[in-house]
Amino acid sequence: MSPNFIHTYVSVDCVVFGFDYENRLNILLAQRFLDDLPTEKQKKLPGSLILSDEDVDDAAERVLHELTGIKKMVLKQFKCFADPKRSSNADDIKWMDKEYKHNIDRIITVAYLSLCKIDHKINSSKYDTVDWCPIDKVPALPFDHNQIINESLLEIRKWIESDFSIIFELLPKKFTIRQLYQLYSALSEKQIDIKNFHKKISSFSYIIPLDEIEKDVAHRAARYYKFDAKVYKKNNNKLIK
Repeated sequence: MSPNFIHTYVSVDCVVFGFDYENRLNILLAQRFLDDLPTEKQKKLPGSLILSDEDVDDAAERVLHELTGIKKMVLKQFKCFADPKRSSNADDIKWMDKEYKHNIDRIITVAYLSLCKIDHKINSSKYDTVDWCPIDKVPALPFDHNQIINESLLEIRKWIESDFSIIFELLPKKFTIRQLYQLYSALSEKQIDIKNFHKKISSFSYIIPLDEIEKDVAHRAARYYKFDAKVYKKNNNKLIK
């Protein structure tokens, strides 16, 4: 008996994290267009089938560039999603037929996470609409995109534990200790006393205090800091042991 081969395609999907001015963790969602579906149900993770001459990493970099207009972004592959039923929803099948015009029975996707400073201007060459969405307000998404996002959160927490410096890819070049605290708390889900956090930060030579404070804020103005990557490489400490 011959194997039951089907038309299987490989894609990449990208979870892009950002940290906004209200100190919330966000992800970038793109808009797909499908007749008879309300706008709130049209959001999706950015992704694409890989081209015939592409490695999956090349495809992910292309997706991010088409999404943001940014040429170089931090990128990490973290998991393959291959459930045979991940593209079996009727609306998803309809969208695939419209988007790719292929006889696709099944899509296996390689998932990536990426980090973007939220003050970067997003200039998408592929999508008419690209929006930041707070991580706690992500709607029901097509395929298994909600599961991919949940898995990406687990991955980024492990990533921070092994290389704390990646957290600064999400912060502005100059930041306050409260911003760093709120971002670290959101990503790690650790309950940390902010006074102890501030004391810990003050002991790190790679987090440099600046002669500049916040302006036009309702609360007490805080000092700005910057991250020195060269000092960090010489003296690599975990933030919270």
